[in-house]
Amino acid sequence: MNLTSEEKEMLSGKQGKAVKKSMEILVALGEIYGAKRMVEAKSVQIAGVSYHNLGDAGLEFLEEMGQDGKVKVLTTLNPAGMDLEEWQKLGIDSGFAEKQMKVIDAFSRMGVTITCTCTPYLIGNLPRFGEHIAWSESSAVCFANSVIGAITNREGGPSSIASALTGKTPEYGMHLEKNRQAQVRVLVKAKIDSVPKFGAMGRVIGEKIGNKIPLIEGIQSASLEELKSLSAAIATYGGTAMFHMKGITPAKTAVPKKSISIGEKDIAEALGKFDCAEEIDFVGIGCPHASINEMQKIAELLKGKKVKKEVWVCTARQTKQLADKMGYSKAIEDAGAKIACDTCMAVAPIKGRFKGMITDSAKACYYAAGHNGIKTRIRTVEECVEEAMK
Repeated sequence: MNLTSEEKEMLSGKQGKAVKKSMEILVALGEIYGAKRMVEAKSVQIAGVSYHNLGDAGLEFLEEMGQDGKVKVLTTLNPAGMDLEEWQKLGIDSGFAEKQMKVIDAFSRMGVTITCTCTPYLIGNLPRFGEHIAWSESSAVCFANSVIGAITNREGGPSSIASALTGKTPEYGMHLEKNRQAQVRVLVKAKIDSVPKFGAMGRVIGEKIGNKIPLIEGIQSASLEELKSLSAAIATYGGTAMFHMKGITPAKTAVPKKSISIGEKDIAEALGKFDCAEEIDFVGIGCPHASINEMQKIAELLKGKKVKKEVWVCTARQTKQLADKMGYSKAIEDAGAKIACDTCMAVAPIKGRFKGMITDSAKACYYAAGHNGIKTRIRTVEECVEEAMK
């Protein structure tokens, strides 16, 4: 790789051990994938924050990097394994909480902004169109590349930390324009008009074309929340880091020769695959984290009512603070539902606690079944709230 004098200085160890190790990671990645140079990463988002996923080995790595490493660019965190302030209300074990706080302390020493959200673009880490970044949460990566038009690979935990401590990322993969073009044209011949249906469409596309980049045609409109759902589902079930949607997303692409069609039957079958729970004892909303619009909607649905099941509304702490001011939090909590900041049902240690979960999230269904052995049902937010009161 062609390194600048500054990058060579980082690699030599003149800026400290953590920066040296970081540059070694980035150079190794660049050489593996044939990158010719580094580019400036204007912001970073780090996944691998929950102690549930990291374990002691991951914590040891973070503490080592935190000894002399300091971030050079705006850097935010993915959800932790618990609400950092009110972990007891979610039934989190004190031993887990102690380890989780050590993880957060290590990131804090590096100067990372402790956001603990999978939707950094909603709380201040909002890149510009065409800006190179180094993000690692799959749904946020897909949203950034597709909806915002920023430029990022799907980084791993160590490589995103390395970019944070150096402000650099190797120029390969999605950082090259030739790799951002659509590869399969997807003609949607179904009515896609809800968050669950956008999630189901993401699953269908992901399972049909894998990690290829689709050009989706036939969608007339899409809200931020629906695009958030699609980004999460298509990345989870297919692994792609980007999609184009005609008339909706900003980046330009040539129309691919290869095409597939998706009809009502495909969407219905995908929705059916999510539905295997006979008994519901858990309602999980906010995967990816709920927006302020969603908080308002949930508050309006719950106002003056009482839930009879365990309900988590997962959101960024910054979003909850706004919801507090608007009275949304009070309406939700007065109904007996729990607002879970900093975490979500995908990364919290909830295995064995619940039998069946209802959610509006395709991604939440994936992690509930695959990681926690919880059976699922997917419905709209309105239907989720209705189920919570049964």
